[in-house]
Amino acid sequence: MNDSSWGASPRAGHWGAPEDAVTGRAAANDAVLDDSIMYPAGSAPESGRGRKTPPMPPSAPSEPPAPEPSPEPAPSSQPPAKKSAGRNLRAAIGVGLGLGVIIIASLFIVKAVFVGVVVAAVLVGVWELTSRLAERKGIRAPLVPIAAGGAAMVIAGYASGAVGAWVAMALTALAILVWRMAQPPENYLRDVTAGVFAAFYVPFLATFVVMMLAADDGPRRVLVFLLLTVISDTGAYAVGWRFGKHKLAPRISPGKTREGLLGAISFAMVAGALLMQYVIDDGRWWQGLLLGLAAATSATLGDLGESMIKRDLGIKDMGTLLPGHGGIMDRLDSLLPTAPVVWLLLVVFVGSG
Repeated sequence: MNDSSWGASPRAGHWGAPEDAVTGRAAANDAVLDDSIMYPAGSAPESGRGRKTPPMPPSAPSEPPAPEPSPEPAPSSQPPAKKSAGRNLRAAIGVGLGLGVIIIASLFIVKAVFVGVVVAAVLVGVWELTSRLAERKGIRAPLVPIAAGGAAMVIAGYASGAVGAWVAMALTALAILVWRMAQPPENYLRDVTAGVFAAFYVPFLATFVVMMLAADDGPRRVLVFLLLTVISDTGAYAVGWRFGKHKLAPRISPGKTREGLLGAISFAMVAGALLMQYVIDDGRWWQGLLLGLAAATSATLGDLGESMIKRDLGIKDMGTLLPGHGGIMDRLDSLLPTAPVVWLLLVVFVGSG
């Protein structure tokens, strides 16, 4: 801020003392001017060097005035901005509906087609995960054995159940160890560990979806699993966006709230009770309450788990394949850990089918 904003300039006489000290003339000139004003002509006291002039009062250094307070802004007449959903809802809804049509059509027309859809999702998910690991951390997880073993896991799980899935997983881990031996030994342990993790996280957990499908009422079981996960995510999003105030895990996912978690559990429990009572043969509504609670919990933990991975990698989404959603892995994050939970509880409640 310049000097003029604090008061009058020195030329106005407020800071005259320094000028007197330098020239000795300013005070005398001021006194003569004062005589001509205070006394009539010819009655002024004798002037000259010996004339006593009224002493000038000492000039005290003036303090700069305090700045005037800024006027407070007038209250805005515009209504407060609405909360932003944080993504392109139109694109997200369109892509979600398109995926839903593909999944439902393949699920109830030919089971083998749905198995192919799961294999395709697994392959894209594995590619996204290994690509991000290589780009952000320099981790070279062997993609070829993970992808081939992942497809084998899904097919074996559908054909032979849990035993086939575990055998395929073990063989995939062995293939990863051998494949990586073709490269230099530096970072061998790091790369194969990441490869085994990717094989377990994406294709192995996905085998529980096709294991549900293998039951006599498989399409309905898979439908219940998908609806519970989607309804849980929808409840968390809707309630958290509207009422969320208390952060659930701010260091992992700042957007998630405790209110959103309660919304996810409430929505999923109501949906579970209805689905078990009216969709699953021999199902009971109280079983649906437990199923919905477990599904909402596992879906939330799965979402937080992938958020942890993305924060470690320093990325927002795993990919850009699905407008409004991100990548395939950004849609599988809550589905993958929920699949074994729903599969197990349905086996306990109504048998393996």
